[in-house]
Amino acid sequence: MNLDFTPEEQAFREEARTWLAENLPTEERPPDGQPMREFDLAWQKTLFEGGWAGINWPKEFGGKGLNDIQQMIWYEEFARADPPFTLNNSCTFVGNNHGGPTLIVSGTDEQKSFHLPKILGGEVVWCQGFSEPGAGSDLAGLQTRAERDGDEWIVNGQKVWTSGAQYSRWGILIARTNPNAPKHEGITYFVIDMDQPEVEVRPLKEMTGGATFNEVFFTDARVPHGNVIGEVDRGWSVAVTTLAHERNSLGASGMAGAAGGAMIGRNDLTRPAGQRSGGGEMAGIAAAFSGGGLVKQLPALVGRAEDPVLRDKVMRMYSLLEITRYTSLRVQAAKAAGRGPGPEVSTGKLVASEMVRQLRDIGLEALGADGMLVGAETPLGGLIQQLALFRPAISIAGGSDEIQRNIIGERVLGLPREPRFDKDLPFSELKVGTQR
Repeated sequence: MNLDFTPEEQAFREEARTWLAENLPTEERPPDGQPMREFDLAWQKTLFEGGWAGINWPKEFGGKGLNDIQQMIWYEEFARADPPFTLNNSCTFVGNNHGGPTLIVSGTDEQKSFHLPKILGGEVVWCQGFSEPGAGSDLAGLQTRAERDGDEWIVNGQKVWTSGAQYSRWGILIARTNPNAPKHEGITYFVIDMDQPEVEVRPLKEMTGGATFNEVFFTDARVPHGNVIGEVDRGWSVAVTTLAHERNSLGASGMAGAAGGAMIGRNDLTRPAGQRSGGGEMAGIAAAFSGGGLVKQLPALVGRAEDPVLRDKVMRMYSLLEITRYTSLRVQAAKAAGRGPGPEVSTGKLVASEMVRQLRDIGLEALGADGMLVGAETPLGGLIQQLALFRPAISIAGGSDEIQRNIIGERVLGLPREPRFDKDLPFSELKVGTQR
């Protein structure tokens, strides 16, 4: 496989670099609340008006109609530009990377025409309602139900770990519509209006001090039948598409892949973490990945540039970042050739989790006792401590590390699949959650 960039791709890189130098905001992203939401949407609007939104989206819906490799180049150049904020914790992340791409694959022309331009134009924020208290790694065990009522569906149930729900107008939602079908069947994929009294959002305060995640409660919430994505009772395959894009955005083709390219950037880690990424619970990990320079600059910043043990660990980390970047190129080349995301996205997601762990360990070793401190006045603005506290979330989000290992074992290594005693049983007969 040829992993060299074409002349057209090199030209695209230079064009992106020039545009970012001229248009990247210099002001800091607000730390939370409505001002943060408005900042993110304003930046998305700037991208759209400048012709840099939806690089790999179809032109008829406002995208540039380019390939996935060029999309990755854009991520690399954005990180290289040393922005005062990141893309990975933006309010627009789910719409751009999960909801929008799923609609492109599975939505009707009417659904695409209505939603996609609004996502790219910075008009709305989206969230993803998948996980439940009793259905996380075993997502098909979900119990949120939707019942048909004429031209509408009535939704009742609870979702959890819903990123950005407190800022969202629209949500992608999977709910059980046929409890008499096996658990991977009888599920339908919806787009739900979050701005209705029947939807209650409760932010979850984390030990990092932020609240990215939420509980969401649906009590007779209504969804028009026209908001069904795909076929009724066949929503699991649509959800799999979303999960593939989610793992792709978290793994090799997203923050992990971009980090590898940003390693050679000029990223300044002397600013407090909250200034680099807008604060919040994602500040540490977002700053580490967007800049990539954490690995490159940390030893010198703490006066240990010549420490052979630390230098060895830094070099191992750098090598992993570069391997991840090349894996990303493989993923994008496969997509450009017409092949959908495969088990490579699980590999990328798993490696991203490992990189966060290594970044945390290197940072804590370099800083020593100072690594336990938080706040703008501490070394690196508390970035390392934020990274350490948030690391467990990365190993769970988008499918746990254990799930990714199962996928890789079965689909890459050819190991036997885990036995499924419940494959053909109606969901209503299974002892799961409140049905026990």
